[in-house]
Amino acid sequence: MSHELGDKGREDFLSEAQEVIDRLSRDLLLLDATTRVGPVDADLVNSVFRGVHTLKGLCGMFNATHLTALSHELENTLDELRLGKTNLTPELLDQLFRAIEIYNRLLAVSRTMGADEPDEELEAFLRDLRRIGGPASVSSSGGTVYDLDANLLAVLTEYEEHRLRSSVDSGLRLYRIRVAFQLVTIDEQLEAIKGQLKPYGEILTYLPTGGAVSADSIELEILLASGFEVEKLQQALSSVGGTVEEMPKIRVASGASPTGSPSLDSQALADAVPSRGGPSVSLPTRMTLSPQEKILKTVYSVAKPEIRAEATLRSVAQTVRVDIARLDQLMNLVGELAIVRGGLERVVEQIRSEPSLRSLARDLGRLHHGFERHLASMQAAILEVRMVPLGQVFEKLARVARQASREVHKEVNLVITGAETEVDKLIGEELSDPLMHIIRNALDHGIEDGDARERVGKPRTGTIALNAYAKGNQVVVEVEDDGAGIDADELVRSAVGHGLLTAEEANELTDRDRVELVFLPGLSTRSEPGRLSGRGVGMDVVKTNIGRLGGVVDVQSEKGIGTKLTITLPITLAMISALMVRVGEAIYAMPLSSVQEALLVDPSSVREVEGREIATVRGKSLPLCRLEMLFELEKTERDPSGRMLVVVATAASNKSGFVVDDIVGRQDIVIKALTGPLRGIGGFAGATELGDQRVALVLDMPMLLEEAMSTTNISKRVARLHA
Repeated sequence: MSHELGDKGREDFLSEAQEVIDRLSRDLLLLDATTRVGPVDADLVNSVFRGVHTLKGLCGMFNATHLTALSHELENTLDELRLGKTNLTPELLDQLFRAIEIYNRLLAVSRTMGADEPDEELEAFLRDLRRIGGPASVSSSGGTVYDLDANLLAVLTEYEEHRLRSSVDSGLRLYRIRVAFQLVTIDEQLEAIKGQLKPYGEILTYLPTGGAVSADSIELEILLASGFEVEKLQQALSSVGGTVEEMPKIRVASGASPTGSPSLDSQALADAVPSRGGPSVSLPTRMTLSPQEKILKTVYSVAKPEIRAEATLRSVAQTVRVDIARLDQLMNLVGELAIVRGGLERVVEQIRSEPSLRSLARDLGRLHHGFERHLASMQAAILEVRMVPLGQVFEKLARVARQASREVHKEVNLVITGAETEVDKLIGEELSDPLMHIIRNALDHGIEDGDARERVGKPRTGTIALNAYAKGNQVVVEVEDDGAGIDADELVRSAVGHGLLTAEEANELTDRDRVELVFLPGLSTRSEPGRLSGRGVGMDVVKTNIGRLGGVVDVQSEKGIGTKLTITLPITLAMISALMVRVGEAIYAMPLSSVQEALLVDPSSVREVEGREIATVRGKSLPLCRLEMLFELEKTERDPSGRMLVVVATAASNKSGFVVDDIVGRQDIVIKALTGPLRGIGGFAGATELGDQRVALVLDMPMLLEEAMSTTNISKRVARLHA
C-alpha cells in the first residue's frame, strides 16, 4: 500500500473498505441461506458482484495491490456466475466465504503501511478459485420457443440475456406488461412496480413502447419471467392499471429452428442476438445504463427539460466518519466538565448560606442549571454517536459458525434475534472474541454429531440461539445450544486431577459451583485437543474479557438438554452514573447499573449461615458483604440503633447487599484505568475524580457480587488465577 496517502487518507480507505467487506459478508450469508431452500437469488449474486467491483476500484485507487488482485479474480468468477457460465456449488460458496477472511487479513496488514510482500495464502486461494470457479456447461431446453420482438432482443445486455435464457430453461413463462407512468414521478412508480412484482417473478428488462397516454407520460413494456397465471399477475397490478399478456410461443422438436419472426429458446437466444465478441466487460444492471434505460433517459429529458437538476458539486452524503479515539477525547472532556459542574454546585451552596449574597446565589444558580442541562444533552449526544447495533458483531459470528461447523462436520443452525440492540462501539468490538469462543466451544463440546443426536431423539441439525436485549442501563447477550450439556461430574474430576481443587473443596461445591468450574483456566475434560477447542483455553478467556468490560457471565446447563450462557454488560463505559458511598474515611463509586436499592436492615434480621451473614428482607434471604472487612478498613462508629445501611446490587443471577457507612449521592463519572501497583488489585474497575479534587475508587460490582455469593473459596481461587 502506498506510503504517500497520509494517515487520514489511509484511515478513510480502511474504513470504507471494511464497510464494503462487511456488506459482502452479509450478502454471502443471505445467499447461503437462500440456496439451501431454493434456487440461487440473482439479486444477491449481483449485490456480491457490485460489492467486489466497488472494492476493486477502491483498492486500485489506493494502490493496495494484494487486495486489488483478490478483487479482480473474485470479480471474474462472480461475473461468470451471474452470467450462468459457472454454477454456485457448495465448494465455490466456501471459497467466497474464505475470501472474506483473506480480505480482513489483508486489510489488517494494510493498516500497518507495510510493503506488499509475497502472500502464499493468497496465491493458494487464487489457484483454488480459478479451479473451482471455471465455466460450467450450459444446457439447452430444446422444447419451448418464444416469439420475441427483434428490437427487444437487440437491446438486451449480456446479463439480461443470461437471465432470460435461465428463465426459459427453468420452465418459467414470459409475460409482457405494459404500464403508463407520469414523467414527474416515474422513478418512484417504477420502484413501486418492482416491489409489487418481486413476489411473483423476475423483471428481466423494460423499455419504452413509443406510445403515451399524454404529453407528460410514457408507456413502458416490462418483460417478466414468472410461474404464475395471467390472472394472478393482473390482480397484483390492479392498483396501477397495467395490462398483462403472455408472450406467444410455439412448440418445436429439439434442435429444430422455426421460421419467420425471431424466437427464443436457450440456444436460439444466442443466435438471435448479435455477437458481442470478446470477454464480457459489462457491469451489472443499475451500475451502468442498459441501452433501453439510455432510451428512457433521453425520452425523459426531452419531454421534461424544465425538471432537470442544475449542475452542482455538492455531495449527497449526509454522514462523516469519526475516529472512535476522537469520541473518547470528547467524552473525557465532558467528564472533566461534569467535575467542574460538581464543584460549581458546591460553590453555589456556600454562597446561598451568606444572606448578603443571596441575589448573586440566585443568578449563579440559574447559570448552574443551564450549564447542567446543556452538559447532559452533550453527554447524551456523544453517547448516541458511539452506539452501534450488535448485528455488526453477530454477522461476523454467523460466518465463524458456518466455517466451524464444516471443520467439525456438524449440521448447525445459528438463530439470531435482537441484532438491533445497541451498545458502545468499543464494548461491541471487545465482545467479539468472547462470543467467538462461546460459539466454537458450543460446536465442539456441546452440539453432538448428527448420528448421536438422532439416537437420543433430537433433530439431526443442532441449534445455537444468539439473543440480545437491553435491560435498563445494561445489555444482555444470551448464547444457548441444544447440545449435550456440561458434565459437571467430569468437570470436578478433571479439576481435582489437575490440582485445581482438593477433594475436600470438591465435596463442598454446590451444583452451581460445579458447573462454573468450566471457567477455571487450564481446565479441559478432553484427553486430546479437538479441532476447535479442548486445550483448556477459551472459557476462562471469556470470563476475563467480560470482567474487563465491567460485565458478568452466568452459565446454566442440563446434561443431555443443552447449555445457556448469559452475558450482562453495561451499555457503555465512556461515562456512567454511580452511587457514591462512604466506607470509613474512603469514598467509593458503585455503578448504578448494578444498584437495585438502598435500605436500612435491623440487626435482629441478620443470621450467620456457614460463616456468612444473611439478612431477611421482605421474607427473602439476602447475603451481606461488609466492605470494611473486605477492604480491611478500620471500623467506624455505627448508628446507635444498630441498623445497617445496605446497598442491594445485582448482576446476572447474583444478588447481594453491601454494608456501607453513608450514601454521599449520585454522580456521573468517567472511569480511569488503574496503573502501577494498583492495576492488579481485584475488586476495582478503575478510579474517578471527584469535584473537590479527591479521587474515588470505582467498585467492580460483578466481581464483588461473585465473591459475596460464593459458598466456598472457589470464586476467590478463580479470581486469583485470572489475576
